[in-house]
Amino acid sequence: MSAERLQKVLASAGIASRRECEALIAAGRVTVNGRVVQEPGLRVDPEQDVVLVDGEPVQQPVARTYIMLHKPVGYVSTADDPHGRPTVVDLVDAPTRVFPVGRLDVDSEGLILLTDDGELTHYLTHPKFEVEKEYRVLLDRPLDADALRQWRTGVLLNDELTAPAWVDLTETTEEGPWYRVVLREGRKRQIREVAKLLGYNVQRLVRVREGELVLGDLPPREWRLLTPEEVAALRAHVPARQAREPEPERARAGAAAAGLGAAAG
Repeated sequence: MSAERLQKVLASAGIASRRECEALIAAGRVTVNGRVVQEPGLRVDPEQDVVLVDGEPVQQPVARTYIMLHKPVGYVSTADDPHGRPTVVDLVDAPTRVFPVGRLDVDSEGLILLTDDGELTHYLTHPKFEVEKEYRVLLDRPLDADALRQWRTGVLLNDELTAPAWVDLTETTEEGPWYRVVLREGRKRQIREVAKLLGYNVQRLVRVREGELVLGDLPPREWRLLTPEEVAALRAHVPARQAREPEPERARAGAAAAGLGAAAG
């Protein structure tokens, strides 16, 4: 790898924005090959030079795999299943070991993302980020006005009120009425359980969107790699790792003595 400016190397590793990285360098919190460096324009080679921030190595980004799968009914959304049921991982031929992001019930279908990108997985699945997930839902009969209002405003599910949801009738076919349901939370079997509480049954449930990622016309059981543009759109919302305040020397020394290390979540 050719040498690059120090602040670019730090920003590419997700430490902080380039401007924030310049501040870290100016504050003397960055060392290169054991020497404190305060010139952001210094050129370094991440493969040859040892770059530390607050005493911790800077890890350069690695190539990741991002796969969109149209999950069919009958497959569990895990990498392995102790009961021997087919899994979504069985349907893809990934260049690296990937894991499903979140879950779709075994009797649900549609978009599921598989990746080895832990940061993106955390962003898409952690409730605090409220990533939208859109579904096409076939019910046994049309929602009446009261049921529609309740679903939109919140239903008491397992002693906790569900978050407001977007629920709209999109079409009525011979199968029955299809609704568009958009959630910003993901409790276990939430759509099916809410429908049941309101007195309705879900006949089919298809996830068609997660964040900016849209299933489109990808056929059931088929998969494809995400485009660079799709990956960039998803990762644009992933919070950058915060520039940490330097730990007190005593705390750092104690952690080192105890053999403790930072764990990436």
